[in-house]
Amino acid sequence: MDEQPKHTRRIRYSGTHPKTFKEKYKELNPEQYAEEVEKILQQGKTPAGMHRSICVQEILDFLQVQPGQVGLDATLGYGGHTLELLKCLTPGGHLFATDVDSIELPKTIERLKNLGYGEEVLSVRKMNFAGIDQIVAEAGQLDFVLADLGVSSMQIDNPDRGFSFKIEGPLDLRLNPYAGKTAAAYLKTVDVEELTDVFIANADEPHAAAIANAITTAIKKGFLINTTTQLKNIITTTLTALPKRPSNDEIKKTCQRCFQALRIEINDEFTVLDKFLSRLPDALKPGGRVAILSFHSGEDRRIKKAFQAYYRDGIFSEIALEPIRPSAQECNSNSRAKSAKLRWGVMG
Repeated sequence: MDEQPKHTRRIRYSGTHPKTFKEKYKELNPEQYAEEVEKILQQGKTPAGMHRSICVQEILDFLQVQPGQVGLDATLGYGGHTLELLKCLTPGGHLFATDVDSIELPKTIERLKNLGYGEEVLSVRKMNFAGIDQIVAEAGQLDFVLADLGVSSMQIDNPDRGFSFKIEGPLDLRLNPYAGKTAAAYLKTVDVEELTDVFIANADEPHAAAIANAITTAIKKGFLINTTTQLKNIITTTLTALPKRPSNDEIKKTCQRCFQALRIEINDEFTVLDKFLSRLPDALKPGGRVAILSFHSGEDRRIKKAFQAYYRDGIFSEIALEPIRPSAQECNSNSRAKSAKLRWGVMG
């Protein structure tokens, strides 16, 4: 006879409010505790385990999704944009979606299924969006494509994923935690010249050389850099030892840039984006629309140059001359929206 699953008590917390990610059991169950989650949203915060989609109305206004169309959400994530696209293309339409996050993907599929959007209208593929050509081979050319290049709040907030230096966790940083090399493993093998280049190319870090030297020297001496806190501490120690000590705010921004640079490197994010952009013209129908939301200057430059080239060559009939930015109201209610840039293009 099969054993019954053992009941486990939820993690208890001291005081009146939960502090750590795993203690926030109400936030991590938004369907069960909708009222509590709504209070957090009204405070302009993002509940643990959730993600607040950005520029939703601006994206819908541009894409002009109609019932019966076929499209792609290239970055499924929590499914916030996906849900709004599904509402617009039904009845009769179909949405494909891709993502590589093995942890969050099944949760999102289940969440959307419970809202009435199953396989008859939504096809999810666990794959990198650089493989958009594989979607086109299956679905034919698309009416619209959306890509939100931001890291999801679920990934940032979960300390086990190692995306944030604000909380202790393993230095992982992989978008798919079951494939590839962790950031900790990468640091054990990289030399000072390459690491310096990574911090400059991926984050424009002004103290790249000093930080890269400190990290590689520490590892050679046997010091461990296996956790987010250990990396943050070595960055902070390096900057505070400089002749002109940066402010605490500058140190925080440097930590953000270094973590971002490592994440981009171990996930090969720029290469993936370049492949995706190169395959867009063959993926869209005449008159098809693409919208890409980015949060990093390196991403935005690539999108801008690709769209401009397609416009000059007559492949795109229209492009955004300037990126669309989130409204002041959205930025005030969701601080993670502040760096977002939305660019769009229309196939000729």
